[in-house]
Amino acid sequence: MAAALEELQKDLEEVKELLGKATRKRVRDVLTAEKSKLETEIKHKTKQNGQEKGETIDNEKPAAVVAPISVGYTVKINNYGWDQSDKYVKIYITLNGVQQVPPENVQVQFKERSFEVLVKNLNGKNYSMTVNNLLKPICVEGSLRKIKTDTVLVLCKKKQEQKWDYLTQVEKECKEKEKSSFDNDTDPSEGLMNVLKKIYEDGDDEMKRTINKAWVESREKQAKGESEF
Repeated sequence: MAAALEELQKDLEEVKELLGKATRKRVRDVLTAEKSKLETEIKHKTKQNGQEKGETIDNEKPAAVVAPISVGYTVKINNYGWDQSDKYVKIYITLNGVQQVPPENVQVQFKERSFEVLVKNLNGKNYSMTVNNLLKPICVEGSLRKIKTDTVLVLCKKKQEQKWDYLTQVEKECKEKEKSSFDNDTDPSEGLMNVLKKIYEDGDDEMKRTINKAWVESREKQAKGESEF
């Protein structure tokens, strides 16, 4: 677990370095999204390292069923992190100040292969997220949500105590397709490399020159021992 966290931190530092050099808006947008994703994953990996392996969940009520929204501006949640224990798949959603809204405003509806999150009236907005086609079935009656500081924790109870390699079936299919053109060795930096490769392949000549320049300068600094990591 510590090694995986270290690799994530290295990926984050390299994304930050590339972001500082990138000048194309499209490149910066993709790198910014990747930076946010890595920061969320590092945050929750760090929390997990400080917890005991066993997990007990007490005094928690099943999440309320989502009610339709009649008014209000709704923001779609796209960024989240996830982890798992033997019994639960845990999804971490970062929402600043969510602990200050009434608990009944944080609602989750579970189905056997999906869940839907709705947070009402947080800083004048509603927030929603739907995750369909979960990798494996879950127990609706045993699933719940927790509200923590700046975080909504969704706990999907596994029907079988098996490890999930992916959160959704779609993610599994996409990753397996990507891996078909790479080595079978699992590399924590593979996701970042694929993002940069995609930007490079789809970009024009100027974008490719920008990425090449940033990448070469980054590698030269590492070779000279100047890199922060």
